[in-house]
Amino acid sequence: MANTILIIEDNEDLLELEEFHLINAGFDVMGFLSTKGVVETLEEESVSLLIVDRNLPCVEGSEFVRELRDKGYDMPVIFVSAKGNQNDIEEGFLRGGDDYITKPFSMNELVLRAKAKVKRYLGSSVSKIKYKDLVLNKESNELYIKNSKVTITKLEFKILTYLIKNRDRVVSRDELLEEIWKDDVGYRSVNMAISRLKSKIELEKKYIEAIRGVGYKIC
Repeated sequence: MANTILIIEDNEDLLELEEFHLINAGFDVMGFLSTKGVVETLEEESVSLLIVDRNLPCVEGSEFVRELRDKGYDMPVIFVSAKGNQNDIEEGFLRGGDDYITKPFSMNELVLRAKAKVKRYLGSSVSKIKYKDLVLNKESNELYIKNSKVTITKLEFKILTYLIKNRDRVVSRDELLEEIWKDDVGYRSVNMAISRLKSKIELEKKYIEAIRGVGYKIC
């Protein structure tokens, strides 16, 4: 779902209209009437753009975006809001917005801006693999968790990359041996390497699950 856009808009009619036009433009769209469930969705889905109303129930939209930025989410954000004076717009950008559209607006303008933001974001992400709050830079073999660099070996980088690319299934030890090691080592080498990797990245949360008698799965 590389072209997925997530919209948070508490006006149901407007949300449906935005969804309709963006879907017609070729995007996969997920709509929310509040921020409830958004973080959980971002942890599971690859989202290329957020479109966020600022006047939301429970939490102000730009405050919510600032919280997402603090957690390491870097996808572009377009604010859509009736708050249209210069101070409001500046505040939106300072809190993590990449664009700002003042209500009322044309759906054509929204679609054009969405296309531009997604194209630029996907272009900049070619050298990166992103999963939840993990970002792997394929050019430098560097790993970042919540924007903090974590030092891992090239072997550990390959293992984590392979597990993330195959996150929808369990990866067997035999497969890891064939794809990562490509030489005559045993299961013990796999187990030890993953154990070392887990000790480096799982300081706050679990990322790799061992499936007894089968292999490993990213979680």
